[in-house]
Amino acid sequence: MTQQQSALCRFASAPPVEDRGNDLKRQMLGYNNKLTAVKIGFAPGAEGYVHAHRHSQASLVVDEFQVMVNGETKTVGPGDSLFVRPHEDHGAVCPTGGILIDTFSPAREDFLKE
Repeated sequence: MTQQQSALCRFASAPPVEDRGNDLKRQMLGYNNKLTAVKIGFAPGAEGYVHAHRHSQASLVVDEFQVMVNGETKTVGPGDSLFVRPHEDHGAVCPTGGILIDTFSPAREDFLKE
């Protein structure tokens, strides 16, 4: 692998999919000390419970979800995105099963320790 290729490719093969319980699966897509990108898979009816963290979060919606940010709930669909500021309460429910692509800044070091 050339130096340029290694700079663009974080993983030599597909990263493993982690079963996170509660019908959720997580796959690390890439990270450094400033950014983490993950793919979150939801089984039908799975819920990402309301929580908050110190990170800014930008998410790309692949399937239909009901998302809640600071008490406001909206239905979002394929191609939609959302932004969650640090320390804002947020969560999501996926009635039919689906995927969110989440990015976090700074990096989610807690994801690497789990």
